[in-house]
Amino acid sequence: MPQLKRTATGVLGGIAGLVGLSAIAGILVTATVTPAIAVSGYAASSALDSFENMPGFLQIDPLMLPTEMYRKDANGNDALMAEFYDQNRIPVTFDQVNPVMYDAITSSEDKNFYTHGGVDLVGTLSALVGNASNGSNRGGSSITQQYVKNVLQQNCESKAQNSDEVAACYATTTANQGAEGYQRKLQEMRYAIQLEKQYSKDEILLGYLNITNFGGLVYGIGAAAQHYFGVSAADLTIAQAATIAGMVQAPNVYRIDMPEGSTTDKAGNPVNSQADGYSLTLDRRNYVLGRMLANGKISQQEYDDAMASPITPNITNRSQGCQNATGAEFFCEYVRTILLKDPAFGADDDTRAANLRRGGMKIYTTLDPTLQDEGMKAISIVPAYVDYMNLGASAVQVEVGTGRILSMVQNRPFSTDDAPVNAPTTQVNYNVRQENGGGGGHSAGSTYKIFSLLNWLEQGHSVNETLNGRIGPKKVDQCDGTIQNVVAGNNGNGQIGNFENNSGYVGTVYNFTRDSLNSGFLTMAEKISVCSTNRLAMKMGVMTGSGGPLDTTNYAYNVLGDQAVAPIDMAQVYASVAAKGTLCPSKAIDKAIDAQGKDITPQITCQPAMSEAVAATAAYTLQGVMTGTGSGARIGDGVPVFGKTGIHEYLHTWMDGSSTKVATVVWVGNVEGTDLLSDHSENGYVLSRIRNSIWPAMQGAANAKYGGDRFPDPDAALTKRQLTDLPSVIGMTVSQAQQTLSTAGFSVTVGDPVDGTEAAGTIIQQDPGAGRVAGGTTVTIRPSNGQGIAVPAVSGKPADAVANLKAQGFSNVGQQCTASPTADDNGTVTGTDPAAGTVVNRGTQITVQYQAKNCGGRP
Repeated sequence: MPQLKRTATGVLGGIAGLVGLSAIAGILVTATVTPAIAVSGYAASSALDSFENMPGFLQIDPLMLPTEMYRKDANGNDALMAEFYDQNRIPVTFDQVNPVMYDAITSSEDKNFYTHGGVDLVGTLSALVGNASNGSNRGGSSITQQYVKNVLQQNCESKAQNSDEVAACYATTTANQGAEGYQRKLQEMRYAIQLEKQYSKDEILLGYLNITNFGGLVYGIGAAAQHYFGVSAADLTIAQAATIAGMVQAPNVYRIDMPEGSTTDKAGNPVNSQADGYSLTLDRRNYVLGRMLANGKISQQEYDDAMASPITPNITNRSQGCQNATGAEFFCEYVRTILLKDPAFGADDDTRAANLRRGGMKIYTTLDPTLQDEGMKAISIVPAYVDYMNLGASAVQVEVGTGRILSMVQNRPFSTDDAPVNAPTTQVNYNVRQENGGGGGHSAGSTYKIFSLLNWLEQGHSVNETLNGRIGPKKVDQCDGTIQNVVAGNNGNGQIGNFENNSGYVGTVYNFTRDSLNSGFLTMAEKISVCSTNRLAMKMGVMTGSGGPLDTTNYAYNVLGDQAVAPIDMAQVYASVAAKGTLCPSKAIDKAIDAQGKDITPQITCQPAMSEAVAATAAYTLQGVMTGTGSGARIGDGVPVFGKTGIHEYLHTWMDGSSTKVATVVWVGNVEGTDLLSDHSENGYVLSRIRNSIWPAMQGAANAKYGGDRFPDPDAALTKRQLTDLPSVIGMTVSQAQQTLSTAGFSVTVGDPVDGTEAAGTIIQQDPGAGRVAGGTTVTIRPSNGQGIAVPAVSGKPADAVANLKAQGFSNVGQQCTASPTADDNGTVTGTDPAAGTVVNRGTQITVQYQAKNCGGRP
């Protein structure tokens, strides 16, 4: 048990040290630095002045502590996920250490610790004289002086940026040779004297045990007890305490975590190994036990028992890095990159890197254990390795309205090494940008069409506006003053085709989105420039996967998703639509605390990215996708969701979507290479459609835990059907009429030919006729058959009229009499049915109508 209260003798000794040591030290300087010169009064006075002028205040910087990263476990408790450190240290309080540890360290290192005033003069003098006379490196330092040396070394190392600077710190704070060694020793004495005025003995002793090295990266008694014996500092036995106490003299020689030997003899043979019972450490331990017995700290029986016990390590490694974040390694690595880049964790890169390894931060992350586990199950349908392509898959989920990342998974397990191409493991995080450990992103395919949709709505267009989405030439504004002429077609040769060779149609933007019609979105790009769509994407936080802008060049096919982006960026976009237009940057850290308990959490600010009207209408339109191209990913749990599918040239396939609570983005595709997903299947799914297994499983898990509400009704102005001008095509040929009407945005139906005097094929009927009609109206046109003849006007006697009609080729002529008292007895023609001028076929029934005084039974 250490002396928690100093005796009267100790107090007097301390006072003597504090008051008189400066003078004695001055003489000591003269005697040891210039031993050939008699210690005159002048020399002593000069040395005394020199000693007193040394700095006296020692700044004790915070200990270098591991940074700890936490995630929630299944019970909602904070669970340690990973640690990062330069020094493995577990700080302890005075009461968290078995008192026998204090006895062991004071008995072996500084038996007079509780009685001297910071410097053991006899020991120091003996060491200095020995160093001067025979080149010895004896320390002769009190525990207070050793603490000073460790503080100076720690203060220096905490600012070191590389291994060379760390080595320089060690060399500076341990110099023993020549004048430099004397100067260091005397400066330690000066600081030690001052420390004894500022801190209690117990505080100094605890500070020393928390800071000192115990071999390798093990620092402090808490970590030493755990590392070497698998126990807390409070549970150390006498033998264990003596073993650890003995290490401080030569930590890397006496360490017992190297069973093959911690050092070698002159012949190069391993020494201090498991085979020799850790002989060097055992000898040192036994020395410590002897000092403890001599000082009355342990009984003879305790000594005998401890001496009889072998050194039996129970090495408990405290590994560091994200490989320990089982099942969430890539998310952990993503958080680590934030710690290295966000100014909240330091003013510059070097400071942030140092804080990660030395700052003792506690980082509490956003990961949801349920969604992470379900995501890992869902993504496992895509093998980690196939021999026919470099196949990757990933998925990420974010909370709507906060941006909190709830899950981040991928098909390949995490590797700590730079794995070769197409290995079963990888260091690359497929969900994030290159700067955060990603590989540069993936072509987004038609999921990128969300930006055309939002741009369309923001510019005041209705989703029920009708456009000509048929394949054909398109003129797209590239934003640099030029127009790009592209051909929407399905025969290759540079044409931009539709999925499954769809020929396109005249229809609404709502339907284009539902069906993911490329030719329809190219038509939209004729009205809203490509660059404005790309810039809207950037406004919403999306950049290329390598971090570059999306609008460096602007080509028509950009609107179809050819540029590579990161899934995490797309997730925050779809979440913003679900959040009524509020964009929340992705957030991986709920709370961050520094070693002093200060809250240093990065502040993530959500901002409106679009109006609520635009967001509601976009959500309404994207809900329609779940009845179209997204029908294979429907969940059927009653929670409203919207989504958007995407396939980029069968190299990448995506499914992005959201409820009002959680957004989910899934990608499967080529990590590298150009193998077609449509050519391969896994677990019953063609790879281009395997998203339909992953997305509903993950979104369904989110729905089960977080629920979801119905989306707001779309805006009336953004869903109205707009009237448009319908041109007249009467007199045109069939092909001319079709082209005219299609160009104007109408669907066309060609009816059966009708009787007409015009040349065969000339349009003579149009329904509806020219004028203002609803966009998207189907127009029926009918051409002339060329066989029509106009019914001539006839008069006079009925018989004459019939003869006239037959003479002109009408073969089916009849009569109809109407009695009239004023009419002629032989009858007078009043007209025909059909009427004169009506175009009919020559075989059409023509009835001559006439009046007579007495029809006489005639028809």
